[in-house]
Amino acid sequence: MLISILITFLVVILVLYLINLLPLDGRAKQIARVVVIVIGIISLLKYLAVF
Repeated sequence: MLISILITFLVVILVLYLINLLPLDGRAKQIARVVVIVIGIISLLKYLAVF
């Protein structure tokens, strides 16, 4: 369980880093960051058996 939480956390950080490298305007990057963070939080809550 701890390994899957760690992997999810690392994937979220990697995707956020890759979003920063994309040639998008600030508003699109902000929306993409929020979407990735929300998906990451939901998946972490699933691993912690909240859902």
